[in-house]
Amino acid sequence: MQVVPYMIAAICVGVLVSAQPPLNAILSRALGSAYAATTISILVALVFSLVALAIAGTGASSVAALIQVPWWVYLAGVVGAVFVGAGVVIAPVTGALLFFVCILTGQLLGAMIMDHFGAFGLIVREVSVPRLAGFGLVLAGALMVQHG
Repeated sequence: MQVVPYMIAAICVGVLVSAQPPLNAILSRALGSAYAATTISILVALVFSLVALAIAGTGASSVAALIQVPWWVYLAGVVGAVFVGAGVVIAPVTGALLFFVCILTGQLLGAMIMDHFGAFGLIVREVSVPRLAGFGLVLAGALMVQHG
């Protein structure tokens, strides 16, 4: 399987995601509430997802399959709401670049910890000096962006 087209697609999604916090901040100012803006944003995402589901098909979706999934897997939806809400509140203060550099730093820290312990069925990839050095470079980049 060619990975490069998926990498390009991920970069394109990243560009789209970078517009989400400032757009939601505009909505928040119009509504006078970060929570209302978050709710509307997630409601629009739900409608879009339902349309995509109707077009693409449901796959093996069933109540039985949903019941078999551990309850804590559904917390991914909470994570999505926290991300959208945080973007509404934080990005207008920090700017989009610093917000996303900090988000990326946190994601990399979380990913490194999850890899190290093999969380959620991931293959164990222990923390190493090169991995810590790479993370340190990202952290340094976050500090450079903040002071730049």
